[in-house]
Amino acid sequence: MSDAQSAVNIVSNFLEASMAPDPELAATYMAPDVVIVFTGGRAMETPHAITHFNAGRYAWVKKALGQFDWTVHEDHIVVYSNGTLYGEWPDGRPFAGNRYLDRYEVREGKITRMDVWNDSAEWILTPELNQ
Repeated sequence: MSDAQSAVNIVSNFLEASMAPDPELAATYMAPDVVIVFTGGRAMETPHAITHFNAGRYAWVKKALGQFDWTVHEDHIVVYSNGTLYGEWPDGRPFAGNRYLDRYEVREGKITRMDVWNDSAEWILTPELNQ
């Protein structure tokens, strides 16, 4: 298995654990000093903070994983995951097709940086976009 494929597997396994949600397992794929930045520039202290943040924004949420792309750098591999989010808003309204793009840096078998972007804020501000 190539280093790039190994990095993709680490990210894929992390995403599966995150969606369970199993923040304990998800944390095992991340370096102790991981940098996590969500939409709006929100810094997350730990993988557990992701679960807490999502619990405040959604009744529940999952990712329909799309493709993974990667670039190999001298000391790390960047993995991009794109696809869509689906789930329910806190008021029980379902949603699907909410685009996301995540960027991960993988060094020495651990995720050292995670950046997250999605359409949720736009959909919350303008619900008719989710039609």
